Amino acid sequence: MASLSMAPVNIFRHGADEEKAETARLSSFIGAIAIGDLVKSTLGPKGMDKILLGGGRDASVTVTNDGATILKAIGVDNPAAKVLVEMSKVQDDEVGDGTTSVTVLAAELLREAELLIGKKIHPQTIVAGWRKATQAARDALRAAAVDHGNDPEAFQKDLLNISRTTLSSKLLTHHKEHFSRLAVDAVLRLKGSGNLDAIHVIKKLGGSLTDSYLDEGFLLDKKIGVNQPKRLENVNILIANTGMDTDKIKIFGSRVRVDSTAKVAEIEMAEKEKMKEKVDRILKHGINCFINRQLIYNYPEQLFAHAGVMAIEHADFAGVERLALVTGGEISSTFDRPELVKLGHCKLIEEVMIGEDTLIHFSGVAMGEACTIVLRGATQQILDEAERSLHDALCVLAQTIKETRTVYGGGCSEMLMAKAVSDLANRTPGKEAVAMESFAKALRMLPTIIADNAGYDSADLVAQLRAAHQEGKNTYGLDMCQGSVGDMVTMGVTESFQVKRQVLLSASEAAEMIIRVDNIVKAAPRKRVPDHHPC
Repeated sequence: MASLSMAPVNIFRHGADEEKAETARLSSFIGAIAIGDLVKSTLGPKGMDKILLGGGRDASVTVTNDGATILKAIGVDNPAAKVLVEMSKVQDDEVGDGTTSVTVLAAELLREAELLIGKKIHPQTIVAGWRKATQAARDALRAAAVDHGNDPEAFQKDLLNISRTTLSSKLLTHHKEHFSRLAVDAVLRLKGSGNLDAIHVIKKLGGSLTDSYLDEGFLLDKKIGVNQPKRLENVNILIANTGMDTDKIKIFGSRVRVDSTAKVAEIEMAEKEKMKEKVDRILKHGINCFINRQLIYNYPEQLFAHAGVMAIEHADFAGVERLALVTGGEISSTFDRPELVKLGHCKLIEEVMIGEDTLIHFSGVAMGEACTIVLRGATQQILDEAERSLHDALCVLAQTIKETRTVYGGGCSEMLMAKAVSDLANRTPGKEAVAMESFAKALRMLPTIIADNAGYDSADLVAQLRAAHQEGKNTYGLDMCQGSVGDMVTMGVTESFQVKRQVLLSASEAAEMIIRVDNIVKAAPRKRVPDHHPC
């Protein structure tokens, strides 16, 4: 009986795979640490960029140092690596920045956990120590946060500093003064609503990055119809998503048989009459501008021109949605009840030139906070990366307006939290203290990596920074321009409290989840069966 019980029993379907205990844990650690190593060279103001080459015929080229963009683009198979990729996406959606920091911190925590497990410390003991360490770090961060929410002048200065700090690690670092002012002006126009849909970003090739500007109003990258007014004042706008084409019979697979060309002319005339009725119904709304999501064919365009109405066709879905938002209108599909349709309004519509392109400019829109940022640049890759960098800055600023507390950057907050965790570890008996010390070491790795990426002696700089914090200089961090330790208050290196808190909590939760794994079961792949009934 004993020999039977020792025999291995496979309970899984054929093709399924299982990794147990140490093998599963090692596999998780290796995958997560590899993801951290991939993005850590992009961290900090002197971080490097990555080139991402897409597959397929039109192999797209993306040049970026944004952690979330890099991790979205790579396909990972390791389950722990997938957890880190997902966490980076959540960080991007939640606060907009700190995607690289959160991935690197989680990877460093797991690197420390690997050493602790090698010393035969149980994963649950490590988790218990880390939870206490996270709480201590969070309390230290909260205590160090500065709130200028009630002082508009100091708060605007904070916003500019946050914007500069966010853009320092991006492509726009050499023009950060210009773009930080631009981002702060755009976000302050929102009047605290935080609705970033009201900020429209348009990318136009040509010129240089410094030619980018903020336009108060809304720009639509479309053309006005032929022989229609190019400038209108006090405009009533009907925004629609409806078919305005006459030469399509709308019954799928239909065939019409006629015995003479006169009958074809009759069908065409009936179609035209139908379209004329539709245009008349639209004009009864008392509008002087019609914007359609779909195409507008020549005949309806001609009818609008006769009526002196500006018609804009094929405004893409995102453009129509945003236009409805900023002009205060609603998108309509039927036009039988004009009294139920909500029209959009603006004071002036005119054509403007940007570079060699003509765009339509809406000014004096119902939503006063709406604005457009026009980005100029030499190549499409530069424009794409500039848009990503600016989006991160806008997201962080919008979050800061909601949660007005700020903390200091340059590795200052990480050293502050590491000191609080180390102090707690010194007062804690038992093995949990070892786990807490490893948490503090992982936090100290962030300033170490920032210094390494800048090409400085990280061991010396981090030792100086640690000593400064022990002396009570709680606002000291790394000055990556001089390669020294400096006061972040005088340098104006400020970050959002919300971003830092989210980095700490997300990284510790993800690392905790991965460390608790002791078994990985892979489902059997689906069998490919020949399709005997092709369509």
